Amino acid sequence: MNQTESQPKDLLLKPNRAVGIVGYGAYVPQYRLPAAEVARIWTDGQAALPIKEKSVPGLDEDVATMSIEAARNAMKRARIPADQLRAIWVGSESHPYAVKPTSTIVAEAIGAAPHIQAGDWEFACKAGTEAMVAAIAFVGSGMANFAMAIGMDTAQGRPGDALEYTAGAGGAAFVFGPAETSLAIVEHTYSFVTDTPDFFRRQYQKYPEHAQRFTGDPAYFKHITNAAQTLLEASGTRPSDYRYAVFHQPNLKFPQKVAAQLGFTKEQIAPGLLVGNIGNTYAGAAIIGLTAILDIAEPGDRILVVSFGSGAGSDAFSILTTDAIRERRDLAPKTKDYIARRMPIDYAQYVRQRGKLTIK
Repeated sequence: MNQTESQPKDLLLKPNRAVGIVGYGAYVPQYRLPAAEVARIWTDGQAALPIKEKSVPGLDEDVATMSIEAARNAMKRARIPADQLRAIWVGSESHPYAVKPTSTIVAEAIGAAPHIQAGDWEFACKAGTEAMVAAIAFVGSGMANFAMAIGMDTAQGRPGDALEYTAGAGGAAFVFGPAETSLAIVEHTYSFVTDTPDFFRRQYQKYPEHAQRFTGDPAYFKHITNAAQTLLEASGTRPSDYRYAVFHQPNLKFPQKVAAQLGFTKEQIAPGLLVGNIGNTYAGAAIIGLTAILDIAEPGDRILVVSFGSGAGSDAFSILTTDAIRERRDLAPKTKDYIARRMPIDYAQYVRQRGKLTIK
């Protein structure tokens, strides 16, 4: 028997009051490193290209600055004063400081300090959705009316490694609040985790390590499938009940394969499948796809979001848009605008911008 077949409905995470997304915003750097450029350097152009290109931060960009941009976009759509936020949580694999929070920088920059709870989150590629679950619970408990969750990362990858083709930069921010003021209501959430060390980076290591094909079936597919199936079964919904679906995007093949396994069509996942143009944004890989969907969704559209973080775990969300989606999505730049705003760079410029060449 499949493990999820015996899961009771009470495994769904339920807040004490209905919670929704009040505002959202994305940010993607303008610089792009073509996958062909990586292949030119390391394989004389002979390697298969997993994606078209990936986004790369500028010399003056890091997780803090990019989080601020996404947060400002989210606040424009939320249409609330910054001092009404009672929490800002930033999930990332690449916080700029080992000891100093990113969240306090964001809070100060958008005018939300000092009467606010702040903290940084880590769980590999699902650090952003981990912060989202906490923000939903914070608002749902009644401790706050509004809380912000951010998933943001910079491009990482050892020179010549497979990750150098796909590890991009960017992410998204979400303001959660009471359902009655939301542009999309969070209907259900569910989380599934195990100790599966498929991808990791020890302290003082510059680049992460991955277990090659081990990252597929025992890690990515097992966790996303279990999280999605449990949410569907416990909520009494089917793939056909969803207008859109977005799954964690480490590459182009994995999300398409898991969508087919779960019974979702290519049309359902296409609007949120952005990795081919911007790479795997790690903590923002699933939720930036959600922003692209919210940019085009109509009232009453149901959206399934399933993240994946190595180590390993998945968070699943069922989200239902409201009438407010139409008026608020035009209040800030859309995700497609950031993707279209691109400036190609060569490998030498990429090495400079990512600090991969150290001169002592």
